[in-house]
Formats: sequence, structure tokens, C-alpha cells
Amino acid sequence: MAISSHPALIHIRHCKTLQQLKQVHAQTITSGLMSLLPSLLLTKILYTSTLLTPLPSLQYPLCIFNQIPNPSTFCYNTMIRLYTLLSSPVSAVFLFVKMRRLCVPPDTHTFPFTLKACASINALCLGRTLHSQAIKFGVGSDLFVHNTLIHLYSNSNSMVDAYQLFNESADRDVVSYNILIDGFVKAGEIGRAREIFYSMPARDAVSWGTLLTGYAQMNQCKEAIELFDQMLDLGVKPDNIALVSTLSACAQIGALEQGKAIHNYIDRNRAGLDNFLATALVDMYAKCGCIGIAREIFESSPDKSLFTWNALVVGLAMHGEAELALEYFSRMKEAGIRPDGVSFLGVLVGCSHAGLVNEAWRLFDEMESVYMVRRELKHYGCMSDLLGRAGLIEEALQMIEAMPMEGDLFVWGGLLGGCRLYGNVEIAEIAAKRIMELDPGDGGVYSIMANLYANAKRWADVSRMRRLMNFKRIKKNAGCSLIQVGGMTQEFVAGGEAAFSASG
Repeated sequence: MAISSHPALIHIRHCKTLQQLKQVHAQTITSGLMSLLPSLLLTKILYTSTLLTPLPSLQYPLCIFNQIPNPSTFCYNTMIRLYTLLSSPVSAVFLFVKMRRLCVPPDTHTFPFTLKACASINALCLGRTLHSQAIKFGVGSDLFVHNTLIHLYSNSNSMVDAYQLFNESADRDVVSYNILIDGFVKAGEIGRAREIFYSMPARDAVSWGTLLTGYAQMNQCKEAIELFDQMLDLGVKPDNIALVSTLSACAQIGALEQGKAIHNYIDRNRAGLDNFLATALVDMYAKCGCIGIAREIFESSPDKSLFTWNALVVGLAMHGEAELALEYFSRMKEAGIRPDGVSFLGVLVGCSHAGLVNEAWRLFDEMESVYMVRRELKHYGCMSDLLGRAGLIEEALQMIEAMPMEGDLFVWGGLLGGCRLYGNVEIAEIAAKRIMELDPGDGGVYSIMANLYANAKRWADVSRMRRLMNFKRIKKNAGCSLIQVGGMTQEFVAGGEAAFSASG
């Protein structure tokens, strides 16, 4: 029987489990076939093992690779790819270095895998070296190599290089455009991302979703909703990224009617809600004040992640439902979900609105001591606001002075707000001084101090505040509010006229 038709070779291709492959591997050894064709057999076993090995294990494939007498480019590619899939980019790069030291030539598959590894560890210098190597071996113009290079430069905040590489290439596909759009979005250059998007000869759902994400992240919510409507008008089926991003935009500006329309679209065109969509809907309804609907979606969702719980807890806290927020926070812990900084921010906001000082202190203390969640400025800001509202001005000042970092506008603003409520001029002066240092153009702090001085009948200080405002040409920020009626968003500004904009 010819070696090429040996049953073991056929069986390798038909193995469905790692156990079956190991049995065939054993047969090649006991039959003596392995000693005749070690490189061929081990290469076939290596490739099949990478398809069957449950991630993140690579013990068996690595064992096979180390037994191959002279691993080919294909073998190295297989292992580099596996390391990249297993989020072991450093190992992937080291294997490429070993490959080159042994003078094994790379090919069009080697560079994309290794470049992805460089991008994931932000190794731009090494990536540039690989770029030179790709040109040296004549594969720099290969579309897959080219796209991975754009991804590397984009991921390393080198958008000038990414755009130059993109612009100089005559061979582009929709992936090339999508990578560049994503790079500009992550760099905060939403205008450039939009330019690339509208210059595309053809777009797919990823193109739309990426730009939508950029709009939502840059708080250009109206543009996000308009782009989503344009997407539907052109008959493009939105993917999860587009749906979640648009729902996030609706949540940020309280566009409830648009959010409901997207919910209806999902119900008509989707078999069910996955975790991402359920979380986005809970967040949208909760932030728009529809707590009942948010809870219904939350309770009906079979797969609740930390983000789903946080969306509901924060939404409840924002709308003054402190007891419910604390209840769901407790349920989250009982469900085995470990709270993070957002979770604690939600319950602290709830405690602040409800005046639950003792509960807030307990949660604040447990953050680091029990849950190992590092306190951030936003958590101190909540506590400052809560203590100020409760009249515990001195206690708030002591907490701020004991902070491991410098206070920001929210921390000192919470203290100043408490001083305004309870007429504590002395501590208000401390808080106001810090706020003026952080934001000299904030007119609100001057007005607050002038009113505090007036209530304390300190007229000379009132005049001083007025003179400072005039000298620095500071104007008090006008208050504004938004209301949505019949698909029209109306903005009311104190001392001005209403502005209208269509958002539906």
C-alpha cells in the first residue's frame, strides 16, 4: 500500500475531536509511519490540532510543533496564528523572530498574523520593521498585508501613516476603508472619519456601524440618529453595533420616540434580544425616565451582564429611585456579578438624592476594602454632593482634604453647593477659590459667592465679586432645558427663545 494512501493520513482529516486526533497520532507511531514521514504527518496533525484544541489551551499543538524536525513556513504561520487567537501576542512575535533567525521565509499569511500581534501590544517600532520586511519579501502590496498595516498604524495612534498607506495604495476593499474609519473614530477625528465614509465606493453594515459609534462617542447624537435613519432609507440592515450605538445616542439626549422606533424595528426584524441589545434598551428607557419598561426588559433578559445591571441601577438612581437602585445592587451581588466603579457610582448617586448618608458611607468604605474597586474622583464627587446636601459641610471638607488625589470641579462644586444651601461662608470661600483656579471662566461660582455674602450682609464682598465678574468679563451660564413633543426636540434657554430641531 502506498504511503500517501495510508488510512492514518485520511483519518487525520476526518477527526472531529482532539481525542480522536490523539488516537490517530498514536497509530502513526505504532505503525512506524511516523518514522517514515515525520514532517508531513506532524504538520497535518499540528494544523488539525489547532482547529480542534479548545481555547485557550495550546499544550498539545505546541508539543507537536516542537517535534517537527524542520518546521516549514506553514507550521510557523499556524502557531503564530494560534498565539494571536489566544491573546498571546508576545509569544507570536517571539516565534516570528525565531522563524527569521532560522532563515525560514515568511509569506503573505505570516505578516498579517504577526502584525495583528504587534497592534495588540502597541509595538509600533516593531511593526515598522515588519512593514520593511514585508516590502523586502515582495508582499507589501498584498491586500491582507496592506489592511493589517493600516490597522497597526491606526491602532498605534499613527493616523498620518495609516492614511498615507491607504492613500498610496491602488488596491483597496471595503475592509481598508472600514479600518481607516475606525482609526479616525478612535482618534476622535470624527470629521475625517465622515469624509472617508462618504468617499467609499461601496459600504457595508460595518461601515455604517463604525461611524455611528463615533457619533455616539463624540456626543453628536443628532447626527447619529440621522445617519441611522439614512441607513434604513437606503435599505441597509443595521448590525448590533449600529443598533446599540443609535440607542446610546437616543439615551444621551432623551430621544424616547426614536428609541421606541428602534425597539420596534428590533422586534420586527430580530428573533430576540441578545445581551448587548437588551443592555442598550434598558439604558435608553431608564435614562429617558421609562423605568417600568426598563425593568420589564431587564427582567425578561435571560443573559444579564455587569453592564445590564449597571444600566438599570444607574437609571434608577438618576430618577430618584434610590431604594430600587439599592435593591437591584443587592440582587446583582446575589447573582454573583461583581460590582465595578459604575455600579458604585449609581448607588452613591441614588443615596445622594435620597439623603441616605449612612448607607452611602458604608458603600463608599466597602468599595476598596471589600470589592477592591478603586475610588475615583467621580465617587468622591458623589460623596461631596451627598454630604453637602445633608449639611455635613465640615465632614465633606475633611474627606476632600484626605483624598489621595487633587479634587476636581465636581468635588469642590458639591461642597460649594452644600455651603450655598446652609450658608457656610467660610468653607464656601475655600471651595470657591479652588473652583476659580480650576475654571476661571465659571460665572456660576461668582454668583453663588455674591449671594452668600449678601445673605451674610457682607456687602463689601458682594461688591468685590461683582467687580471681579466685570473685570474678567464673566457672564453667568444661562440655564437650558430640552423637551420632546411630536418628534420635535425643543430647547429652552433662560432669557432667550425656544429653538426647534427635528429628530424623528
